[in-house]
Formats: sequence, C-alpha cells, structure tokens
Amino acid sequence: MAGSHLDAELAALAGMSIDELRCRWSELTGTPAPKIQSGLLHRAIAWEMQAQIHGGHSRGLRQHIAAADGRTPNQRDLAPGTRFVREWKGVLYMVTVGDDGKVHWNGKTWNSLSAVARAITGTRWSGPAFFGLPQESRAA
Repeated sequence: MAGSHLDAELAALAGMSIDELRCRWSELTGTPAPKIQSGLLHRAIAWEMQAQIHGGHSRGLRQHIAAADGRTPNQRDLAPGTRFVREWKGVLYMVTVGDDGKVHWNGKTWNSLSAVARAITGTRWSGPAFFGLPQESRAA
C-alpha cells in the first residue's frame, strides 16, 4: 500500500458500515475486531494501515491501546454467563460474568474476579486462584 493508494483506502473507511469496518479490521490484522464504536474502529484501522507502511508502536504501547475498552492488558476474557462458586469461611459465594464481560456479585458490578475475591476475604487475592481456575487459564 503506497502513498496515494493509502490515501484512497483511508478515505474509503469513512463510508463503511460497522460490519464493513469489522471485516476490514480482520483482513488487516488477522484477528476479530474489538468491540468498540465505529468511530474508534475507523481510527484504529487507519492507524493499522499506516503502521504497515511506516512502522508501529512498541508492544507495551499497543497493549495499552488495546485496553481502551476498560480492561487491563492482562485481564483475560471471561465467557458471558460463566458462574464461579466458592465457599469461604462457611459462606457460599456465587459470581456471574455478564454479557459486558464484567463480574457481577452481591448486586454490584466489579472489574475483575480479583476485586471480588478482595471484597470477600478482606485481603489481596488472585481472583482466578481464589475461584479455582486451572493454572493454564490463569496465564495472562
């Protein structure tokens, strides 16, 4: 993709639907499109196109950018509808992952399993360890 061709490709993005943008993202990166607004996806695609020609950012910065949807770079994806059950000091706790990927427990929304584990125990815990996820599932 050279200069004038890149300009034409960038201009074409403005007229694309969200589905077309998602397809374009997948073509460029080989990964599923992130679940973000069309305007932000448009800018992300434009950046990827330019980065292929001019070079990109460091891995650390790319991870930081990937966290734009509110998750930390190391936070794993939890399947919506997943339930975690743990007994702690004679009390049974059940945590559910919502469609938004957030953790729901005790009528509140939490950003991570670790935040819930901390609220339950009063000390810092690895949420995946506290709720008994297998070791390979804990790798970030």
